[in-house]
Amino acid sequence: MRRDDRDDPFDDIFREIERMMEEMMGEGQGLERGDQSGFASSTHVDVHETDDDVRVIADLPGVEKEDISIQCDGDSVTVSAHSGHREYDERIELPGRVDARSGEATYNNGVLEVAFDRTDTSTNIDVK
Repeated sequence: MRRDDRDDPFDDIFREIERMMEEMMGEGQGLERGDQSGFASSTHVDVHETDDDVRVIADLPGVEKEDISIQCDGDSVTVSAHSGHREYDERIELPGRVDARSGEATYNNGVLEVAFDRTDTSTNIDVK
């Protein structure tokens, strides 16, 4: 249901709220046509880095922990997950090289957090 208050000074705010509600309800995203991808467009992903580690935090509402798959090649992380309503599949480029084997993931209340230790890609070479 759309509002039709063209002279309302809050019209832009209401339009934005309606757009967000439609996204949450699946309207206007092609879901009625069977397109259920949407990780990048509707899921919030943050990447945080320190001198020691890199953390990827993603909102995955409505997904069970068992339905999440995470892969890392040292330069990027691929997160795949599915729920009854959505499929998430996103490759996230990392800001620096990480030790893929150091990855630790937690999932709590729809929020996935994956942490990796940074790795030094350069090596000192002794001259003989």
